[in-house]
Amino acid sequence: MSPLPNPLDPRRFLLDTAKRLFDDEAVADRSDVPPRLTGAALNSLNTLRMSRSREKILENLDEMYREAFERAQASGDAAQMATLDFAYRREQLYFEILLDVRDALERRS
Repeated sequence: MSPLPNPLDPRRFLLDTAKRLFDDEAVADRSDVPPRLTGAALNSLNTLRMSRSREKILENLDEMYREAFERAQASGDAAQMATLDFAYRREQLYFEILLDVRDALERRS
């Protein structure tokens, strides 16, 4: 016969709490659940307005990579400059795709 679990066991308490947090029924009943970016949540919004423009997002990306590129250039690190150049172009493409999706969702509503 196995011994009874200690009701004051902190490990058991944490595991039980984690299970309750991720229990679908418990989450559905809570009013303080943080918003989730789901189709249902997006459809429930009357207007889907994003706070930053496409230009501002891409401008921030450009500024961030430009600063890093200038530091690499000042130190003469050609490999880092090439890596940053590729990473910038990749991130710019990712952001443009995400922004296209955002624009499509805005047009849908």
